[in-house]
Amino acid sequence: MAAVRVLRSTAPLLLPSNKGSGTMTLVRKYRPVSSRIFCTGGRVVLLASLPALSYLGYRVCRRACPEAVVYALDKDEEVLERADYLYSCGETEKLYQLLAQHQNSDNAEFLWRLARACRDLAMFRDTSAEDKKRLTYEAFDYAKAALDQNEACFAAHKWYAVCLSDVGDYEGIKVKIGNSYIIKEHLERAIELNPKDATSIHILGYWCFAFAELPWYQRKIAAALFASPPNATYEEALEYFLKAEEVDPNFYSKNLLMLGRTYLMLKDKEKAGLWLSRARDYPAHTEEDKQVHKEASDLLKKLQG
Repeated sequence: MAAVRVLRSTAPLLLPSNKGSGTMTLVRKYRPVSSRIFCTGGRVVLLASLPALSYLGYRVCRRACPEAVVYALDKDEEVLERADYLYSCGETEKLYQLLAQHQNSDNAEFLWRLARACRDLAMFRDTSAEDKKRLTYEAFDYAKAALDQNEACFAAHKWYAVCLSDVGDYEGIKVKIGNSYIIKEHLERAIELNPKDATSIHILGYWCFAFAELPWYQRKIAAALFASPPNATYEEALEYFLKAEEVDPNFYSKNLLMLGRTYLMLKDKEKAGLWLSRARDYPAHTEEDKQVHKEASDLLKKLQG
């Protein structure tokens, strides 16, 4: 029998998580959602990877009306609702177990979520190196399958790009650089399909920033491997970070930090200070937020020193 769901326009409720993995430090009150990427990690350079993505957060894709809306769900939609609820609570193992039952599905919505769940498991601190590699490739396979099933699914493109970046860590420098072109193409396609997805825009900005700050010796290595190696400018990175903020203001502490860092690279200390202050003052609900707070504070001290 189809389920009946009632949606209400309510604000997210932030609660401390009791999960011990260290990858989730907040719980949001359940609402229908789509995927959102939280990027962590230090300096990103060509021979490393895209931002090392930690536990993936949770954003509302559909805006519920103030009035209650009631409608029926079919069986697949019920499973997806359950999956999104488990994701919002940080129940990664349960989420994986649920979605693994649909690993042979021809529904891209199951497959990109399964790719994301595999990747989250791979990012757990207590995951062994062997299991991390296995899960990384498993995530890529599911992301590819999602894309094969539905080329018009923006989340499939986003997760394909993210997972392709991950497998590059095991494939060698030449493959990793070559993948950078493909990663950018899929991020651009994700944004084309859903211009309101702030996280895809943010990741593309991070991609530009990484290549803009590439040291000369790594540029030399890239030039030796490819006639036209990937390149970008800080101005391009800034455009994407600002666009992400326009689409979803204050959606992510790391985007505020990257705006500050980009303005620093562009020698605009006044605007750098503004964005770094916002990053520092962002409520630290997650471990990544705390890292952002520290980095922003350190940069502000140097800027004001």
